[in-house]
Amino acid sequence: MMRFNTFVQAAALTTIMMTAQAAPAQAKAAKAKAPSAATAAKSKAVAPRDISGVWELYPDPFAGDENTFRELPVPGDGPTLREPYATQWKALRDKRDAALKAGTPLVDPSTQCMPEGMPMIMGAIFPIEILQTPGRVTVLAEFLTQTRRIYLNRAQPKLDDITPSFYGMTTGRWEGNTLVLTTRGVKEDVRFFEIPHSADMTITERIRRTGPELMEDQITIEDPKMLLKPYRFTYGYKRNPQYEIMEYFCEREDPLLKVKPDGTVEMKTSDEIK
Repeated sequence: MMRFNTFVQAAALTTIMMTAQAAPAQAKAAKAKAPSAATAAKSKAVAPRDISGVWELYPDPFAGDENTFRELPVPGDGPTLREPYATQWKALRDKRDAALKAGTPLVDPSTQCMPEGMPMIMGAIFPIEILQTPGRVTVLAEFLTQTRRIYLNRAQPKLDDITPSFYGMTTGRWEGNTLVLTTRGVKEDVRFFEIPHSADMTITERIRRTGPELMEDQITIEDPKMLLKPYRFTYGYKRNPQYEIMEYFCEREDPLLKVKPDGTVEMKTSDEIK
């Protein structure tokens, strides 16, 4: 998955502090009503089940790079595929890595304005926003303005009853402070780092807060037809309360990239960017 790192983080909000002098009696009364330090700290604590807000991949794999092509690394140790899929996948990755090093990265679904699907949407190429409503968790990705819907406390339908889609059918429940999700029915042509999968693939996620502004998503991909063993990895996130998700649609022509006749991608010059 490619990213052209030109995003500018939202400016910090300016807080205007107003102070006023109070009469001794008023000050004494205010002090008497002031909450204790422990109470104040407790009031600022975030509920462990609150995963709402705008989240960015953390640590940021693109930090310090501007106006360059970068690709997210394949997470974890990579998949343990059966043959011939393992050899085929390695050849694809070697070809992509060589093209990237040569400065002529290959076309991928994102440069063709295709939705990322699952689990790539959780890779947060650009920030994602999570909304929590009764019975539902919604993930909004800034990249391509994608929407993923998660249904809580609902049984996972039989696979034959699920219409294959980019994000599949996701159901889940809270187990303590961990949101446990199951996704099935991801279209077979939706590839995560070009890894092949069958219609039987199941994705399990365990999402939990790991700090005041930190969160993680432990992902397990199971697909006995393609994988010798489950593929496990974790994405970490940091919440950015100052960032506002922007609209990002691919139109007829990508505003930053252009596809050349040989199927490689190159960045537009400043004169070409409209």
